[in-house]
Amino acid sequence: MRVAEKDGAVVRRATAEDASALCALVSDMEGAALDPEAFSRRLAAQLEDGRHACLVCEEGDEVLGMLNLRIEDQLHHARPAAEVMELVVASGRRGEGLGAQLFEAARRLAVERDCEVLEVTSKLHRAEAHRFYERMGMRRTHVRLSMPPDEGGLR
Repeated sequence: MRVAEKDGAVVRRATAEDASALCALVSDMEGAALDPEAFSRRLAAQLEDGRHACLVCEEGDEVLGMLNLRIEDQLHHARPAAEVMELVVASGRRGEGLGAQLFEAARRLAVERDCEVLEVTSKLHRAEAHRFYERMGMRRTHVRLSMPPDEGGLR
C-alpha cells in the first residue's frame, strides 16, 4: 500500500519480504549486525500488531529507508501517543529528503490515528539526527533514562 510518492521515491507499508533490507538498514544505524532471523520474527509480529506501522521508502525495487512507528494508549495522555522507534536512510542517500518524506508520512498517520503527540527518542551521540528532528518541528521536552543490561542486572 502506497502512502506517499515524491520524485520517484515511494513510501509504503513494509511487508515481511522487506525484512532482509530493513535488517541491513537498522544494523547500519546501530553499528552492529543484527540477527536476521530474530529481526524477521520481530518484524512479522509488528506487522500483525495494530500498534505498529513500519514504513519503507523505496525507488524502484531498492529500499532506501525505513521508519518504524508505534502508536499506543498511555495513561498520561488523553489520546494515543505515536513514537518513532527507528528512522534510518541508506548512508549513500542521506540529505536527499528521504527521511523527511518518511517522517511526514508518519506524521500524517499519527494525525489519522488521532494521536495527541508524536515523539522520538534518539541516542545522545546522534546530534545530526537531533537536528533533523528539530527541522521537522520536534522540540526537546523530555529526558529519557535507560538502564544498560550489562550495568543494571537485566541479564
